Parts: sequence; C-alpha cells; structure tokens
Amino acid sequence: MNKGQIRAHFKALLNRTDCDDALADTFIDQALTRIQRFLRIPSMEQQQTYSFTSGTQITQVVVPSNLLEIIDVQYDGVGLARVPLHEMAGLHKLAQSGNPLYFTRERELIKIAPQPTSGILYLNYYAEFDELTSDTSTNAVTLTASDLLTYTALSYAADYFLDERGPLFEQKSGQFLAEIQEQADAAEQSGTAQVMRPTAQYND
Repeated sequence: MNKGQIRAHFKALLNRTDCDDALADTFIDQALTRIQRFLRIPSMEQQQTYSFTSGTQITQVVVPSNLLEIIDVQYDGVGLARVPLHEMAGLHKLAQSGNPLYFTRERELIKIAPQPTSGILYLNYYAEFDELTSDTSTNAVTLTASDLLTYTALSYAADYFLDERGPLFEQKSGQFLAEIQEQADAAEQSGTAQVMRPTAQYND
C-alpha cells in the first residue's frame, strides 16, 4: 500500500467527519516515528562504507543521518569491538597505526582505533524509514506492515479525539508489532542459512 491508500483505510476505520487529510497525515507520521523506535527487521538494514587511502590519518567518520542503531562495524572483513568513549580516548593518545580493532560512537561520529592506513570500513545499521512525502510514497512499513502503521496511527487519533476505542487500537498495534518482530527474529534463526559450527577443529 502507498500513503494515500493507507490514509483512506485509516479514515474509513476511524469513521469521523472531523479528521481531514492533513490531520490524518499527522497521525500517520507519529505512528512511523513510534514504530521505528521499537521495530528491528531486515528491511530496515543498510550499509555505509568509508574508504581509507595511505596517508589520510583519519580516526573518525560521520554516521549516516538516518541511523537508528548500529548493528556492527567491520574493517576489511574483521569485526571491530565496541569500547566505552573514555577507553577510545586513551587509544587515540597512543596514536597507533594499523587495521582498526575498536570503535565507539560520540554524537554523530564513529571513532576507531588504531588509525587505519588503507582499506574499507563497513558500518551496518538499522535506518529510519523513508519519509512519506506524497500519496504515492511507500517505505518498508507501508509495503510489509500496513496494518501496524494503520492501527498505530489510530491509537494516536483515539488519544486526540478521546475515542473510547483507544485501548482496542493500542492492543492491535502492539499485537501486529510483536508478530512482525517475532517473524523477523525467527527468520534469522532458522532455514538453510543457519549452519552448526564445530566446537573444535582437528588437523589430520
């Protein structure tokens, strides 16, 4: 579904003559903001890369503006360990060069140590949903979880209009959120992509 279709469905369920399109859009936008605070599904995953060349002497990079939560940070295929900010400050004082082993986040920056000489840093993260700027706009929620978006928007509308159906809307919103998150979690832990790793290796 696109934004226009979701708004039409929302208004039909709300069934009020005093909710115009602009007000309905406000509830939909509030619902999107709320959903992305809790939902973590594969369609929200994105990757940002940062290339380093010899002599750049860079120890920090700027995170994407749509970042919600860091999944992991890798450098040339090796995962970096997250450390507290004060520990990173100590590592930076050492001014060591080499492949980064540690990272931390400070406001809009990801700081890394040691200082890389050349290579590629990969930031895997959960991103905010794309904004719904027109009636034909779609994003990960409208395409895969329109019921969650609709009922979350209805719960905001119920608060605004003091509608007695508020608890029902809130219950269904929570139910849809749980179902979608459980489905995403289960998909990550089952199927042919899952491989049992040996606890030890033996050489002949």
